Amino acid sequence: MSLGFSVDTLLPKARGGGQLRMGLVKLTEDQWLQPEPDLASRKQGFADWPEGIALTRYAEVPGRELAAMLGTDGGLPEAALAAHEDMCLLQRFADEDYYRLIGAAVAWPSDWHPKDKLGLPLRALHAPIAGYEEQLASGVDRFMETLRPGPIYARCNWFIAATGERRWIADRPPQEAFAHVTPENAGETLFVRSERQTLRRLPETGAILFTIGIYVEPLGALSADNIAMLGRAVQTLVSGEGDRRGAPAYADSLVTFAKGIAA
Repeated sequence: MSLGFSVDTLLPKARGGGQLRMGLVKLTEDQWLQPEPDLASRKQGFADWPEGIALTRYAEVPGRELAAMLGTDGGLPEAALAAHEDMCLLQRFADEDYYRLIGAAVAWPSDWHPKDKLGLPLRALHAPIAGYEEQLASGVDRFMETLRPGPIYARCNWFIAATGERRWIADRPPQEAFAHVTPENAGETLFVRSERQTLRRLPETGAILFTIGIYVEPLGALSADNIAMLGRAVQTLVSGEGDRRGAPAYADSLVTFAKGIAA
């Protein structure tokens, strides 16, 4: 099984609401990163948002290892410039039993700032996600501990945003951001954002690389099946998660639009 490189091909593999789950699939090396990335867009993305790069001193050596794997010189920032995907490095220190974020090179974030997350343990990184501690944290910890060099694992998710830009930093309350959305225009004013995430352990340093490939499309550009899935899923988000995603501000419009497509 693999994961595609577009919203339409990713959504069928994403969680459709309900309980949180990792939903991992195993990739081969040639399925790892997007082929033929638009490197000019990557360069411009980092130039426009330099705060997307945040590094601790511990990222230097694994960053060089990663850059070499991708056939480029430098460290984590240069590696992220050479691919479509944003990239984060996590490491477990000898006196700790959890992983920390030691470096991030993120041009297209999904509403987060690397400087705010740098150095945090994995559970603290995910603290804003409703249900993570209860439903997913222990499983993620076990996976990270047992991940070996070689295998590549992937998963995907989805968000609804009020912008089609690949860099999404919420700058106003959801009720304001989605105020213009109606059932009639939801196909053009709601944007479906999917993260294609991969995990692998670097063989020399043992750090774990987490990549995030961003794909965004207007709701109306998606397949009828995917629109129907989103219409169902937005109604079944776990308690608290829908609020974090701003769902109350757009859910009625999305559901009504999806029903119209299905009719």
